Amino acid sequence: MKIPRGLQPLIDDGIIDEVVRPLKSGKEAAVFLVASGDSLRCAKVYKDANHRGFQKLAQYQEGRKARGSRDERAMGKRSRHGRKQQEEEWKNAEVDALYRLAAAGVRVPRPYGYFVGVLVMEMIADENGNPAPRLNEVSLSPELARQYHEFMIRQIVLMLCAGLIHGDLSEYNVLLDTGGPVVIDLPQAVEASVNNSAFAMLARDVGNMAAYFGQYAPELLETQYAREIWQLYQHAELKPDTVLTGVWVDDGTSVDVDDVMLQIEEARREAERRQRGREEAAEAED
Repeated sequence: MKIPRGLQPLIDDGIIDEVVRPLKSGKEAAVFLVASGDSLRCAKVYKDANHRGFQKLAQYQEGRKARGSRDERAMGKRSRHGRKQQEEEWKNAEVDALYRLAAAGVRVPRPYGYFVGVLVMEMIADENGNPAPRLNEVSLSPELARQYHEFMIRQIVLMLCAGLIHGDLSEYNVLLDTGGPVVIDLPQAVEASVNNSAFAMLARDVGNMAAYFGQYAPELLETQYAREIWQLYQHAELKPDTVLTGVWVDDGTSVDVDDVMLQIEEARREAERRQRGREEAAEAED
């Protein structure tokens, strides 16, 4: 295939040997299957800022520190240099998050480095050695849905214990290999301790997981893990092995309930839209 412009420098420098085929193209990046020696890896080529809304970007980047005081001031003023720096911080965030979360025990692809705007990382494979499917591409039994939901809640806890919230977690950015779910797509990862929207984003991540797995095990729709997890986090009582119940008891801690409920309702409506899409697709095939 024709070598994408963003990957040519990596071939020239010997970082990768061949571009095998495209895997995914989204509004933020395009992912390619590449060969490096005897290994197959993924190369994520980030798209420029013109393909993304900076209003959303600013919400996710709240609390992140630029790598220099001049850059931080420029980002605050939204100057030309600041916008360029903001773009670089967005791209670097995923690399930093992958290393940080892997060290915390979260199942994420192993990063191999960030080169000229391209993230090279492990290819998550299925039992046949092919790129693993996304969670939205599989059907689950109720038992397996409960098992995977419990596992994903534990991944969310591990992320938060490492100081991060995914911020855009859904069935579309979870892969399934032979060992279970693997979390991907982390450029928007939120610093939990300094972002004013942290709890709302945590609630949305948890809500998306409940909405998806709740299709197969409806009782999961009634769980309140986000509130329970956040309450423990606020009291510095959240640990990687903390036993959770899915039940939340209000202790009087002040939270923006309206914002949280809005995020949860948004996740519910999105889950309904996805379900309608699947039903329409199934009817079309019939």
